[in-house]
Amino acid sequence: MRDIAFVAFLFAFIGVGFRKPFLFILCFCYIDIVAPQRLSYFLINALPVSLIVFGLAVGGWLLADDKRDTRWSGRQSLLLLLLLYCWMTTINADFPVEAADKWSWVWKALLWAIFLPLALRTKLRIESLALIMLLSAASIAIAGGMKTAMGGGGYGSLQLLLDENFGLYEGSIMSTVGVAIIPLILWYRRHGTIFPPDWRVSLFCFALCFACMLLPVGTQARTGLVCLAVLAILSLRTVKHRMLYIGGAALLAVAAVPFLPESYTNRMETIRGYKSDQSASTRVAVWAWTWDYAKENPFGGGFNAYIQNRLRVETEASTSGSADPGAAGPTVHDEQSRAYHSSYFEMLGEQGYPGTAMWLLLHFAGIFQMERLRRRYLKTRRAEEQWIAPLATALQNGHIVYMVGSLFVGIAFQPFIYMMLALEIGLSTYCRRRESESGWRPLMARPAQVPARHGWTAPR
Repeated sequence: MRDIAFVAFLFAFIGVGFRKPFLFILCFCYIDIVAPQRLSYFLINALPVSLIVFGLAVGGWLLADDKRDTRWSGRQSLLLLLLLYCWMTTINADFPVEAADKWSWVWKALLWAIFLPLALRTKLRIESLALIMLLSAASIAIAGGMKTAMGGGGYGSLQLLLDENFGLYEGSIMSTVGVAIIPLILWYRRHGTIFPPDWRVSLFCFALCFACMLLPVGTQARTGLVCLAVLAILSLRTVKHRMLYIGGAALLAVAAVPFLPESYTNRMETIRGYKSDQSASTRVAVWAWTWDYAKENPFGGGFNAYIQNRLRVETEASTSGSADPGAAGPTVHDEQSRAYHSSYFEMLGEQGYPGTAMWLLLHFAGIFQMERLRRRYLKTRRAEEQWIAPLATALQNGHIVYMVGSLFVGIAFQPFIYMMLALEIGLSTYCRRRESESGWRPLMARPAQVPARHGWTAPR
């Protein structure tokens, strides 16, 4: 029955796309995030669904879409440069077969991020992309949140629809992404138009935010807890009653502690003393190895270059639950082929200094551009622009959460993040086109300062 449901939904989605080609783009985003072909048992798991819809999306845009107001961004050029550089490092990779395996999906994520802003010409399209990203991620977050609320979960044992670490179905990755989309969920609750704001939309958005906050508990991902703390601090900039917000957040945190499972609190305590935790100690050792490797290989070793690492990790004895802390001494572990567990070191080891520089410039330019848009439209008086500054703030907060979470998770090429980056680029190019058509600055949008224009209508 589940396969029939997936097939029926996909065929309906694709069928409507022949009438409105932009829906092919949304359909591909859904497939790339949820991966229904992997959830299916036999009907669609043997078909190249992703490739078919990708071709329909690009072909539909080339043949049927209006391109008169399409704009190119400098960040798209940077993405293209990063794509070419990754292709070069793949050709010269230390492990060509393993590198080609990762390259087979990385190039699609980068190319899609380059293409996507070209189709985001209107507010409706920008909102539609944000909505399909939220609903697609919600299908995973809701399942994880419900299982956590019913007492399930555990480190490496919370199954998020798919019983494999693919895409967003890995616990630490989904915890990071779940926290990162909370600002976007709250933005849609107030400014969405496809589903106009009412009590039902508010109830769903608040429930989805709660499910996203439960993900770090259910997956017991330390990264998720750090991301929640960062988001709580970032939210101070936009809340009206800051002291009330701080007091409420502190009270909620204290009240939640008794309900947390003991395994979760024990794992979170390892944040303070990583040397007693083998997983955390191994990560630090991998980072040290990667740093030394980059000194000898400044252009990186290509995708999956970590396979060659050989590590000796020493962990201190844990004193919790022991009557005699000195009874057990340090333990030495021999490790090999351990993953980076950090996007920054992932880029450094695989793409070297040039690739890391391009990657950092790409993300920090996006954060800076969202801050520029937020300030530019924060005090606008035009009703049709009230959604821009809050969306820029939501995307910026989510992007910062991602940058913090990626310190501890290897998600440098996670497709969902590049869709969010494409959404930022689309918002920037939309505002730039709109300003050039209307010919006025948003911060000067007081009625007495805006010159009348005969026959002028609000831009799309």
